[in-house]
Amino acid sequence: MTQNSAVEGSPALSFSAETQSLPLYTVAQLRSIERAAMAPLPPHTLMGRAGQAAAQFIIERLPASHSYGPRVWLAAGPGNNGGDALATATELHVRGVAVEVLLPVEPIGEDARWALERARWAGVPVHAEWPPLAPRRGVDAHPAWYVDGLFGIGLGRALTGRFAEIAAFLSARRRDGHAVLALDIPSGLDSDTGLGTERGLVVEATHTLTFIGAKAGLFTVAGRDHAGSVWVAPLGLSAATEAPTDALEAPLGPLAFLNAPAGFVKQLPRRKADSHKGSFGSLVVLGGDDGMVGAPVLSARAALYAGAGKVHLALLSEHGPAYDPPHPEIMLNRPDSIDWDSISALTIGPGMGQSPRAQEWLQTLLARPEPKVLDADALNLVASHDVLARALQRHGRHAVLTPHPLECARLLNCKTSEIQCDRLQAARTLAARYDCVVVLKGSGTIVAAPDGACALNPTGNAGLASGGTGDVLSGLLGALLAQGCQPFAAACAAVYLHGLAADVMTAAGHGPAGLTASEIAPMFRTLYNRLIHDADQAERDTQPSQVNARSA
Repeated sequence: MTQNSAVEGSPALSFSAETQSLPLYTVAQLRSIERAAMAPLPPHTLMGRAGQAAAQFIIERLPASHSYGPRVWLAAGPGNNGGDALATATELHVRGVAVEVLLPVEPIGEDARWALERARWAGVPVHAEWPPLAPRRGVDAHPAWYVDGLFGIGLGRALTGRFAEIAAFLSARRRDGHAVLALDIPSGLDSDTGLGTERGLVVEATHTLTFIGAKAGLFTVAGRDHAGSVWVAPLGLSAATEAPTDALEAPLGPLAFLNAPAGFVKQLPRRKADSHKGSFGSLVVLGGDDGMVGAPVLSARAALYAGAGKVHLALLSEHGPAYDPPHPEIMLNRPDSIDWDSISALTIGPGMGQSPRAQEWLQTLLARPEPKVLDADALNLVASHDVLARALQRHGRHAVLTPHPLECARLLNCKTSEIQCDRLQAARTLAARYDCVVVLKGSGTIVAAPDGACALNPTGNAGLASGGTGDVLSGLLGALLAQGCQPFAAACAAVYLHGLAADVMTAAGHGPAGLTASEIAPMFRTLYNRLIHDADQAERDTQPSQVNARSA
């Protein structure tokens, strides 16, 4: 057979996934795309392209110098993921990069066997023995890159035996500070759910180069901890950036998308010079029973930073403060003293408790037409009282629910583990049940609409795992609703910028440990205004000037 170092017509393009609104594919959807794409192509084309893309990715990131030994060490499994690793090794080898491949088991499948034959023909060092690297006295034997090509998206069982040992070895290298690249997906990770396959061992990578299109499991639950920085290699197909249409649309079913500003920035409210505080809505935050006043205060303060024109704080407690000293702009009222007909949106639940009085107010407010956020105790009340659940189902069209996994489980009458087993499906089910938008919080927060549309959020970190950050999110979201933003777009914007605020502050050294909820809202304000300014400036830059337009 003819041996080539590159596959004709296969640009080694890769791009970062975490800043773009990309479709997220399930295993079944990817199989459908692959079958359709491979039909007109010569055999082994996609595997060859995968090897070329991965090799280029590594070459662009190799250090200028390195000590004795292979510069890239690759672990290859018996399936197509192992074939991708072998194809990568061959591409690196013919470009002059020293490589070493551990192949514990001979490959199965035509493509993987082709990749092994090609690697051996090119002279790639391929070994079956373990341990993978013999110690070299007095010399740093660590490669510049370790590559995980053990198992890809088709693995349905836990890693065992030698493969578990190799996975543990690769994870230890990451923890030691070395670069570990997972091909397509970290071995042992379920690409649909982000869980470990059969809850087993998962390779911890610093980078993941995923092929054809992004997978939801890389961005939620364990995926965020194990995938590292995610990049996409489309392999010459359009699936990476475009949802398939026509013949592929029906079998693929509903798609989820990675949440990014491109999906919501045009729907965020703009501010004209000829405006006043009434132009930006009036929000009521209702909650704060005895001993729990701090939660709605955090929510109301966040609403100010998100641009609500007027913010009312309606406390259920008889012993709340008369005003908020740091933010006297907030109007504190008894719930029965508010002019409800002047209100634009509601945030209900922070610190609300589950008293009969709280239940009565929630039932009253659910029937109101204003868009509303239901958080915390409002969700628990709905879960525990059928009359409230029925009221929400009747009036849910303009509501946004913001449960964490335990609250979602209560609303769906199941266990938290069942929610985490398939977070996308859980969010979709809850949104359909109550005919509303759902924000399922957690690692990889999911925004789901009643029609099945889903956005999976890539921002945020462990700094948000502290008391009050959910209250801040409910206030930010309520403020966007008060300003006229549609529920799905408002939810996508709120969770994205809320998480990004934590990321920016952590990068500046203010987290993740010790990052407080109160610090999130001011950074949200900065990012929110910068986002709108940059988007509007980019739009102006693409339009011809008035002078040019007249001359044309």
